[in-house]
Parts: sequence; structure tokens; C-alpha cells
Amino acid sequence: MEHLAHPPSAPGTRRRARDLGIVIGRAATGPLNAITDVPGVRVGHTTVRRLPGVHSGVTAVVPDAVGPRTPLPAGVFTGNGYGKLIGTTQLAELGTLETSVLLTSTLSAFRVADALVGWMLERPGCEQAQSLNPVVGECNDGLLSDIRARPVHEEHVRAALDAASDGPVAEGCVGAGTGTVALGFKAGIGTASRTPDLGGRRFTAGVLVQTNFGGTLRVLGRTVTPESVGLGADGPAPEGETGSCMIVVATDAPLDARQLTRVARRAVFALARSGAAYSHGSGDYAVAFGTRPGTGGPVADAELGPLFEAVLDGVEEAVLNSLLAARTTTGFNGHTARALPADRLLSVLTDGRSGLDEPGSRGVPRL
Repeated sequence: MEHLAHPPSAPGTRRRARDLGIVIGRAATGPLNAITDVPGVRVGHTTVRRLPGVHSGVTAVVPDAVGPRTPLPAGVFTGNGYGKLIGTTQLAELGTLETSVLLTSTLSAFRVADALVGWMLERPGCEQAQSLNPVVGECNDGLLSDIRARPVHEEHVRAALDAASDGPVAEGCVGAGTGTVALGFKAGIGTASRTPDLGGRRFTAGVLVQTNFGGTLRVLGRTVTPESVGLGADGPAPEGETGSCMIVVATDAPLDARQLTRVARRAVFALARSGAAYSHGSGDYAVAFGTRPGTGGPVADAELGPLFEAVLDGVEEAVLNSLLAARTTTGFNGHTARALPADRLLSVLTDGRSGLDEPGSRGVPRL
């Protein structure tokens, strides 16, 4: 079995949305256009593969110095609750995050939570901890991976946590996104960031998504199907009633838990822009946390508009990045998920360019 803790993405592997001239929204991004643009946030992946039937892994979003004695303000929102977001009730009740946020495969979520607890108890400041609330989300990667094998183990969790970096974030078929499928295409991990101005102060908001949900892809308001980009049916597709999306939002804006819950709500709303169906069997969740509670005084609710817009745009772009970075994968029982071909996507968008360039368009295509 291959299990790999991933370094940052290698340049030139697959192009991101902005590399193709697809610009969502008008706000500036951070330097990396990733959740790691938020100071004090790192990301690590471990990919677990055993060909042909296992394509899984774990992704860790790691805030610096978080723990039961040094919690961060946080909020959570559930769009559709057919999923396993471990730790959500305490997070919602207290409005605080005590651990890193980990993402994985559905039936591996419980092993991952146990491993996260073990890793946290070894951290400085946790020597006397008798209670700890691990936060672990999941998506069902059972189309491409032997989900019942529960291939993600403690060593994979520790590798992702220990290798977490504040540099560029690997996207696509890595970590928790190794076996996921969304909107008719191979999907995975995606990320993006924005730097909104709130009441005269500049902050950063970053998002990371694990995409695995149903619906019909929309890019800058234009419908994109496998058929429209020249991909025919190739084996069974995920059923329309299954799928999920996990979203993690981080910001250095000094927000309280109530405000962060409002941010998390917008993150789930943003999936609709990408074509999400929010079906009966979909678990659609967002966790939002702040890294600098109280810095520079609170942000008034009336000033949150640019942050809400930043999160909406960031999630939409991160979803598209997760598709563009993914690679065609054949996995469990011979099922194949085809990658979204960038050149054909551009052709589809160019064909409909007059509609995309109309005043009031959310996107700013530079095709």
C-alpha cells in the first residue's frame, strides 16, 4: 500500500482556475490563493492507495497552538445533515474549536478522530487534559475506493498532522480527496483565499473544500456537463441521492462564534453557485474558525458584507480548483471518474462568452 504525506503542489502539474483566466469575483486573493494565506494555518495530506481498489486518505487543517486550554472561536453550519461531522454538537454549543479539523472517508472518520485525540494529548498544554473535542468531517469515497476496508489508520493521521505546512496546498486527488467525485467529474481537495476590507481594515479569509457532491457543474453561470466537454458515460456514476461536501473556512478577522456561524452559513450557500443539488443523501457542512480572537477590536455585523462575499467567491473557486486539479481515476470494481478537461472547459466558456461578460456578472472571465 502506498501512503504518502504530500509536499506542496508541484508547479505545472494541473492548472488552477486563475491559471486558465477564470476569475471568480473581484476581490484580491492572498499570495497563495489558499487557506494557508491566513496567518497561523497549515495544511497536511496523507494519501492512501492500494491499486486498484483503494483510493483514500486524510487531510488536516491545522491552526497554530489550538488546544483545550487555547481554543479558537468557531462556528458550524449544516446545509444537509446526512453525514458524520464528529464534534459538531460541542462546537455549536460552546462556539470554540479545540483541535485541528481533519477530513477523511466516511467509515474511517472514527479511527481518524481517535488518532487525532492521541496526537493532541501529546501536545504541550494537554498534559492534564481530561476532555477533548476532536472535529473530523468525511465524504463517502465508496465509488472509487473500498470504503469498507477502512484504510486510513493512525500513522496516516499523524503523518498529515506532522507534515502540515503553511505553503502552497496540494489539490485534487490527494488526502481526503483521493477518491471523491463531484458534479459528474473526478473531484478532490480545493482551496482559495480572499483579502476583504472590513471597516477600513484588511483581513484574509481562506477556504478548503473536500468535494463529493451531486448536481450539475456551473462555471461563471454557465452549465458544464461531461457531455458538453466531450466525455461520454464511462462506467457507473454516483447516484444522485449520494455525496457530500466538507468546507473549512479560516480567517484572521476578530469575529466571535456567532459571526463565524454566519460565515459558515455562507460557505454552504456558495455550493449552489457551483451547481450543488443538496440531495437527500448529501452531507453539506462548513466549519469556520478565527485565528486572532480580539485582535484590533471586534468587527461590527454591518461591516461583514465584504467577508461574506469573499467566502462565497472563495468556495466557488475552491470547488472549481478541486475539479481542475483532479486526475481521471479508475478504482474499486473498475469504476472510473473522468477529470474535467481544462482545454474543453475553456471552449465551452468561450462559446458562451457574450453571456459571461454582461454587466453584473459575478465572474470576471479573462479568456
